[in-house]
Amino acid sequence: QVQLEESGGGLVQAGGSLRLSCAASGGTFEKYALAWFRQVPGSVRDFVASVSMSGINTHYAPSARDRFTISRDNAKNTVYLQIDSLKPDDTAVYYCAAGTIFSSRWVETRDYDYWGQGTQVTVSS
Repeated sequence: QVQLEESGGGLVQAGGSLRLSCAASGGTFEKYALAWFRQVPGSVRDFVASVSMSGINTHYAPSARDRFTISRDNAKNTVYLQIDSLKPDDTAVYYCAAGTIFSSRWVETRDYDYWGQGTQVTVSS
């Protein structure tokens, strides 16, 4: 069983950057593909990006390809999401997730087995 804990969210002005972190414990980190989702109140949780077990392969939602970068450090059991040129529309709770398969088709919440509690990102205009 993997436990995930996100950090790094906060209040940022538009145009700024944030790096979100998600630390994992309780499992073999390298066995899991990892992903970031985000959710605003009243909406579904949307896929943002995923990274393969090795960290070599990544997949992004079309809306995230220009300003978001996902990476992982298997030595630190941590996955990151770098967000640049933040926009007010990026305001959301960001969640990390772990799953056993890396695939560009895995973009639904049901594809992932473990979730963190989320970290709030608020972008002011």
